[in-house]
Amino acid sequence: MFRALRLVFLAVVAATLIGLALANRDIVTLRALPPEAGDFLGFTWSIDVPLFAVVFAGILLGLLVGFVWEWMREYKLRKTASTASRKVNDLERELRRLKAKSEGPKDDVLALMDNRSV
Repeated sequence: MFRALRLVFLAVVAATLIGLALANRDIVTLRALPPEAGDFLGFTWSIDVPLFAVVFAGILLGLLVGFVWEWMREYKLRKTASTASRKVNDLERELRRLKAKSEGPKDDVLALMDNRSV
């Protein structure tokens, strides 16, 4: 059920993006600086691309910035989880060690034999 719903959602997104690309095929010029500033500084880099490429690049750049921002925001949570996991492992190891130490022979004869062999 969920797989079919996911496929339908992806198909709608794909159809929307294809429609957007077909409707915005006009060529636009992207410039690094306004023409006056570029002439003044001697840097007049520009490129001609379809408008949908600019839109898609903006969407991808926004997603990338959002993912990096979220990853940086969650750093403290990941650090806390890692520290807690290490602490749990240490405590479990300590518990096993203490259980092994306290589980000596219950019988007096066995306890005397263990002391004698040492």
